[in-house]
Amino acid sequence: MAGALDGMRIVDFGQYIAGPLAGMLLADQGADVVRIEPPGGPRWQTPANATWNRGKRRLTLDLKEPSDLEAARQLLAGADALIEGFRPGVMERLGLGPDAVEELNPRLVYCSLPGFASDDPRAGVAAWEGVVGAATGTYKMIHGGGTHDRPVYTAIPIPSAFAAFLGATSITMALNGRGRSGLGQHIEVPLFDATFTAIGSRGLLFDDPTRRPPPRAAGWIRQYECADGRWVQFHAATPRFIDQFIDAASTDDTDIRAWREERLHDSEWVGARPELDAELIGRMEALFKTRSAQEWEDLVNAAGTPTAICRETREWFEHPHARAAQMIVEVDDPQLGPMKQPGLNTRLSRTPGGVRGPRPVADADRASLLSEWSEASPWASVGAADSPTLAGALEGVKVLDLCIILAGPTCGRTLAEFGADVVKIDDPNREGGIRLHNDVNRGKRSILLNLKSEEGLEAFWQLVEQADVLVQNYREGVAGKLGIDYESVRRRNPAIVYVSLNAYGHGGPWDDRPGWEQLAQAATGMQMRFGDDRPALQPFPINDYGTGLMGAYGVALALLERQRSGEGQHVRTALAYTGCTLQSPFFQDYQGKRWDEPRGQQTLG
Repeated sequence: MAGALDGMRIVDFGQYIAGPLAGMLLADQGADVVRIEPPGGPRWQTPANATWNRGKRRLTLDLKEPSDLEAARQLLAGADALIEGFRPGVMERLGLGPDAVEELNPRLVYCSLPGFASDDPRAGVAAWEGVVGAATGTYKMIHGGGTHDRPVYTAIPIPSAFAAFLGATSITMALNGRGRSGLGQHIEVPLFDATFTAIGSRGLLFDDPTRRPPPRAAGWIRQYECADGRWVQFHAATPRFIDQFIDAASTDDTDIRAWREERLHDSEWVGARPELDAELIGRMEALFKTRSAQEWEDLVNAAGTPTAICRETREWFEHPHARAAQMIVEVDDPQLGPMKQPGLNTRLSRTPGGVRGPRPVADADRASLLSEWSEASPWASVGAADSPTLAGALEGVKVLDLCIILAGPTCGRTLAEFGADVVKIDDPNREGGIRLHNDVNRGKRSILLNLKSEEGLEAFWQLVEQADVLVQNYREGVAGKLGIDYESVRRRNPAIVYVSLNAYGHGGPWDDRPGWEQLAQAATGMQMRFGDDRPALQPFPINDYGTGLMGAYGVALALLERQRSGEGQHVRTALAYTGCTLQSPFFQDYQGKRWDEPRGQQTLG
């Protein structure tokens, strides 16, 4: 259970979701996270606290009392990082603001997760999840193909979760920078700003709207009702997938085949012939009603075409793949007893981390903590401190980005934002070219290489020998066929950090299945939670963007650990892992659990 953050000391003052979730992500990777609670316990009493506070230690402090404030200062003097989620100015009034703590511990990484930024006119607003969701337009989108004359609420805490993702990633990036500069710093990740990472390409504005690329997906990529009344998400996005589906379905509907042939040679975007799409969808709806959802999922995936049943979240808990891929872990919580929770989102090969235990009972660790942390952190002296003026935490780090669509390129883009030199490698022969380029490839350099050619591979290996990180999101087995899997790359460059992102994770029967955002939402229960009489997609591609951030988090962990060991390792994450993490407010199962969270298109909160 060795973790990349073993021995790292984190003080977690967070409340509600964002701070505790960020602390959980760090604790899962081995950090010694001390949860500071006010008298009376967490401000939000919810079973989800059993997830967000697992593997931590727990201390009750009234920061308005001088003795407890001094205890907090003692902890911070020996800590590596701090997490807080108060409105700007609150920690300063308590005497624990960034400037005061820097005087106490110049190496401390101080992370603030307010609702609105300190330079935002709304900085003083008490910005809980719903307030930020409203402010960012999260509740005003059109969902599930319908229109609404009022906001549509989603129970997925998008602003809080993305602030937690960015918070944990930023802390680990800053710790990397500290290993080279010797200095801590103050990070601010407002929930409002973090939400725009989830909004992504849907938030792009064009001076000339006619130049905005229209939707690319074929009209028949959608949910279909099956013979048993259940729904599947069908995602045949390429001619190859379409052919596989038609052959597997053994359909004698010649119009479906003719439509496929016409569209194969059609250079226009979807929407150019809406009457043709409507006719096709009607025929597809009739076809899907000839078999049950399970029959379609088994049949179509066996043929190689991506399809997933739109399951309830509670079904995913018991699914063989979710269990085999360790998306579900079991702990014995001191309050709720044996319970199932989401597993680790980011997995590393050499330092895998793990859930170190359930949440502790209140104030269980007061005596041991204050004595232990009186000595310097084991990480206090890590790093040469030879670059005090870094322009970015990853300055000088070289990254090769082989990814397509959203999740993988978001990982590379995030590394570039933290200062890495990222080279985007694209296949000059790839059908469809580069999508969403302005969103996910900003800040990178670009090269076209055909990795199936001798010349392309030769250039690729030259780049690998100088690289620190390689990111790819091929399906399981594809990198091996190209000869660029982790073991092959590691033989050329033993210190490299190699990142693999996929749809359904690693270690289960669905490892090699292709998949996209829609399918991860279907499998993990998100679509059923958001829909009414039919499943509906969440407002934004949150699994894609969230998984990209978790991939970058894994890189930061591996690079930080490499400062101590000198060795690289293999980092893995997946859309389905992120789907479980995003549902953490209600992704628990225990005796007496009631699945009664807000759901559906009529929900207001």
